[in-house]
Amino acid sequence: MTNTSSNGVVAYDVENGIAWVRFNRPDKRNAMSPTLNRDMMEVLDLLEHDPAVGVLVLAGEGSAWTAGMDLKEYFRETEAKGLAGTRQAQRESYGWWRRLRWYQKPTIAMVNGWCFGGGYGPLFACDLAFAAEEAKFGLSEINWGILPGGGATKVATELLSFRKAMYHAMMGENIDGKTAADWGLVNEALPLATLKDRVTEVAKVLLAKNPVALKATKDAVRRVGVMTYDEAEDYLIRAQEAANSYDNEGRKEGIRQFIDEKSYKPGLGAYDKDKVKA
Repeated sequence: MTNTSSNGVVAYDVENGIAWVRFNRPDKRNAMSPTLNRDMMEVLDLLEHDPAVGVLVLAGEGSAWTAGMDLKEYFRETEAKGLAGTRQAQRESYGWWRRLRWYQKPTIAMVNGWCFGGGYGPLFACDLAFAAEEAKFGLSEINWGILPGGGATKVATELLSFRKAMYHAMMGENIDGKTAADWGLVNEALPLATLKDRVTEVAKVLLAKNPVALKATKDAVRRVGVMTYDEAEDYLIRAQEAANSYDNEGRKEGIRQFIDEKSYKPGLGAYDKDKVKA
């Protein structure tokens, strides 16, 4: 059954451990308004610790993923309220992107259509990203006289080479899903008709893995990129110790199944996390 947020601008379903969360303003190409940003935080709050949810997929209703910030509602109407209005709108949008970056569950962006400007915030916030080959990506801010803000420039420099990031930000040209995959904005690009099947396949693989280890791993990948090697080494030791203190039996069970039962090979798949040691 499809559920919607308080204002109806976010839709979501939970099926077989996967929460399918969707931008739900198809008539506006899912542009992010202050209302949508508040509703998205509401839905993220609701699903984060729901035991029925193991993976969250962020998608879009209609022909777009998100066209970025709603120029009328996010910019013109909030700017009319002065600095306080602008700052509130920024807190609400950046707030749910930040929440998504450090979400308790693995997250996947399923980019079915347009992904522009501010859409790079939630795109980067998701752990993995898959796009339709027909999707369109763009930093169009330069075309209407501003820089790619809201973290979009940072996302470009994190995911792209220097020359590609500079070209992408300065030219304001669109690229398709295939190019986005080649450049590193997304993991893979597939025909739209097979996109959901591929995302479902990936989500099922994640569902089979230890959730404590997944959370520690996704946090580690985001953290260590800005550390020196020695800092990263120390962080990873402490992170593993913290994970062990929270779920040491899970780690031991994986080792037991490999060494004692010989029931799986770590290089070929995950141990059975649902199996109880006799």
